Amino acid sequence: MPVRILFLADTHLGFDLPVAPRIRRRRRGHDFLGNYLRALGPALRGTVDAVVHGGDVFDRPRVPATLAVQVFDVLRAVADRGIPVFVVPGNHERARLPHPRFALHPGIHVFDEPRSFRFEARGLRVTLSGFPYVRTEVRSRFRELLAATGRRGGREDVALLCVHHCFEGARVGPRDFMFRGASDVIRGGDVPRGVAAVLTGHVHRHQVLTRDLAGRPLPAPVLYPGSIERTAFAEMGETKGYLILEVDADGAGEGGTLARWDFHELPARPMALVEIRAGGVSRAALARAVEEAVDGAPAGAVLRLRVHGSVGDDARNVLVAARLRSLAPPDMNVDVVFADEPRRPTLPRS
Repeated sequence: MPVRILFLADTHLGFDLPVAPRIRRRRRGHDFLGNYLRALGPALRGTVDAVVHGGDVFDRPRVPATLAVQVFDVLRAVADRGIPVFVVPGNHERARLPHPRFALHPGIHVFDEPRSFRFEARGLRVTLSGFPYVRTEVRSRFRELLAATGRRGGREDVALLCVHHCFEGARVGPRDFMFRGASDVIRGGDVPRGVAAVLTGHVHRHQVLTRDLAGRPLPAPVLYPGSIERTAFAEMGETKGYLILEVDADGAGEGGTLARWDFHELPARPMALVEIRAGGVSRAALARAVEEAVDGAPAGAVLRLRVHGSVGDDARNVLVAARLRSLAPPDMNVDVVFADEPRRPTLPRS
């Protein structure tokens, strides 16, 4: 019977979640916390054999202790069920989890350095190898880092590699940018043999890579679950969620085989981007354009107004955060960027 693994990544907890907010408005941080709990639901219900978090648990390297306790308490609840949890520190955490003492539990395992963890599930010997985010030259250092994990090879029924990095062929953004040969991009040809799959975070779009840039099959598929919520407008069209994998022994001691993976969608706030032409228009016309943009946005949207053209000081008052808050419903977030003024600070989000 295959081992079932819940794989999530890029939860970015703490995103837009100040401890003492000065302004009352809907905070997006609660959306991330809600989806974090939803994603871990199968583990909390005991329907999987292990949990892997592929990095960027938190949105920044320093978070309030109260948030760390809240986040790690959920992982501890999973581990209390006898379900091991494995965490790869990501780049937003600067390769080190904040407040690690709150994650202390014999069932929570952190790739704080290159290492391998072993456990048994459903009668199979499982090895998870990995390392934390590497800031420089991971492309040239990848094989060295892989060796430092202590992978034995051939001595387990199931083996997986867990990291937080870009691999050649991964795609992001509305223009479908593909990662290729940069120093922070791992070669497809360096994907190791002897693992059933590579589990990685860092890229926020869910995707599964099975071929290298030349079209040759990878030694093992590379799986990105993507982030659990949209963190930027570059992700506005992306579906968010997590993965449940089924991994079985292959009978040859070659690290097993990935029998199937299922993507489970999570609710994500709709995003809307509205272009507003402001050059030469009156204050009243600009105000009407802003009101129409707010009225036309989907319910609960994260709305961005991208303003083109020179905006006078009088008309600019139409775009201040306090006024936008008065126009928008309480379940909406609104911000403004000035397309033709890249050096001018963005107005505060409402």
